[in-house]
Amino acid sequence: MDWMEEVLRRKDELLDDLSGLLRIPSTYDLSTAGPDQPMGAEVARALAYMLELSSRAGFRVKNEAGYYGYAEYGPGAPDDDYIAVLCHLDVVPATGEWTSPPYEPSIRDGKLYARGAIDDKGPTLAAFYALKIVKESGLPLKRNIRLIFGTNEENQCRCIEHYKVTEKKPLTGFAPDADFPIVHAEKGQINTRVVLRQGARGGAGGTVEKTAAKTGSIAAGEFGSANENSDRSVLLLVSFFAGGVPNMVPESARATVSGQQERLESLAEEFRAYCAACGRPGQALVGDGKATFHMEGKSAHGMEPDQGINAGLLLIHFLKDYSFQEDAQRFLSCTDAYLFEDWRGKALGIASEDEITGPLTINSGIIQYESEGESFFHINLRFPVCDDDSRILPQVEESVGKYGFTVEPPIIKKPHHVDRSHPVIQVLQRVYRDATGEEPKLLSTGGGTYAAHIPNGVAFGPLFPGKLSAAHQPDEFIELDDLFKSAAMYARAMYELANEDM
Repeated sequence: MDWMEEVLRRKDELLDDLSGLLRIPSTYDLSTAGPDQPMGAEVARALAYMLELSSRAGFRVKNEAGYYGYAEYGPGAPDDDYIAVLCHLDVVPATGEWTSPPYEPSIRDGKLYARGAIDDKGPTLAAFYALKIVKESGLPLKRNIRLIFGTNEENQCRCIEHYKVTEKKPLTGFAPDADFPIVHAEKGQINTRVVLRQGARGGAGGTVEKTAAKTGSIAAGEFGSANENSDRSVLLLVSFFAGGVPNMVPESARATVSGQQERLESLAEEFRAYCAACGRPGQALVGDGKATFHMEGKSAHGMEPDQGINAGLLLIHFLKDYSFQEDAQRFLSCTDAYLFEDWRGKALGIASEDEITGPLTINSGIIQYESEGESFFHINLRFPVCDDDSRILPQVEESVGKYGFTVEPPIIKKPHHVDRSHPVIQVLQRVYRDATGEEPKLLSTGGGTYAAHIPNGVAFGPLFPGKLSAAHQPDEFIELDDLFKSAAMYARAMYELANEDM
């Protein structure tokens, strides 16, 4: 059967239905949440839209109180074994400057632009039309195929957690929400806040432990030492803020320091020299007994912190060599000692690595100090399949405890790995190889998809090798040729998985 020909016969209808979905601004919004719309009114509208399309296509449909819905086709009863294809209908907010309105789909130069075009509404419609093709072909199936429509993937995955306690588990399946060829392994994750106990005294003998000078482009103490001049003791760290999203590298940071005017002006000059030596933009403003420091870094995804420049840690690395009040000194010393230019957790004693998913990584996406409020840094830690949170967390707690910090109860995602010998891998490799003529390499990711929530689940597309992902970015897009090629591969994959012995 020529799966691509079947997709191209339906491409206008596919694009029309996809455009209707893209026009719905389905962002998570608790202000409009209510009965049967726990993620907000627009997310509920997107779910209703897909279930209406599915009903018209002749699929069995279900809406589970607005948490998720599904469309199912196959010879069995609803409780029989099935293959799952896991999609999501929620999108991230359309921030930034767009060439065309984010919720008015626009086709330019063979690309469809809109929020959700590639994450994940475009792939969702590709999978939907793939299932339509399987149904309309009349080809025999041994088991059911179920498209699952999630509603909360971009936040806390409450939808799929609800699904796992209300529905029978699938035999296997795939999520069209990552990269081609096949993502068969995902790192585990630990997300938590490391909170400063105000007034606590860390380290041996009730004093903060001294940390060794850090190596790197800027050596500790290069722009002054706490013991160099007694008037440094008059400095007070009023506040420090960096970042706002746990899984992103902070691109900006600011700190407010109070003290004697002459000392603040000297500190500002030293900061400007530090910025010049770092090669990073920064600004220091002094007035009314306070100095405000702004540092610019480079944003990156939290799963690849080495690809960014953490503005918060860069600013802390400057401040930590000056004498501040005791709580502030512990805050600066701890974050610098364990996080500055250390994306692998070596200083914390938690580094690990394997051949499947690579090294452990750690990102601090939110850093906050308030002299009369709460002080903490958030860690987004991603660990390989060879490792376990039961080893990592006690070591983190012991290390930060030396500075008077405590670790809040974490949110933990276990690592996920499907062996290369599993039938789902064999089928998808065959489908990809035949469709592209390329070697279907197995990939791993530090990110997370719905695939990790089901037995033997993998991610399969839609981003082809060498292509730039526009997910979460202004002017998000999907290439039309890639959309149609994905739909053809999804159709064949569904058909073969539904008939594969498992």
